[in-house]
Amino acid sequence: MSFVLDPKLKNDCYMLGTIDGSYLLLMKNAMFPWYVLVPDTDEIELHNLSAQLQSKVLRQINFVSKFIEGNNRTDKINIGAIGNIVPQLHIHIIGRSIDDICWPGVVWGTKEFREYQPGKFEEIKEKFSLFLKEKYIQECDKAAPS
Repeated sequence: MSFVLDPKLKNDCYMLGTIDGSYLLLMKNAMFPWYVLVPDTDEIELHNLSAQLQSKVLRQINFVSKFIEGNNRTDKINIGAIGNIVPQLHIHIIGRSIDDICWPGVVWGTKEFREYQPGKFEEIKEKFSLFLKEKYIQECDKAAPS
């Protein structure tokens, strides 16, 4: 990867790994299954990406969303690319449930915080790694034109 991760993202998140050229991070707040996808680009706006990169990023968002749904009880997936505080292009993918502390409002700016229990991040990272190996290549193959 040729780009440098914004220091705020580095501080606020755990590094899960990469998906096809994008970093995947996990917010350190265990109150929500809150993932952050950071595409390898200097562009700061999603709509300014090439059609090809937009398509790739959308596949990655869909993939992470499916991972969240398969590993958490969720009623809704929230997806957002705001970037007012961290200008580096990054997409939040958050599993929400009607009984979470912020429902139905947004999670941004919440003061509610819970650390991950020891070993939990490693468990999530292992599950994601297995999901990536088993599913992502299949997803990409389905998306490829015939």
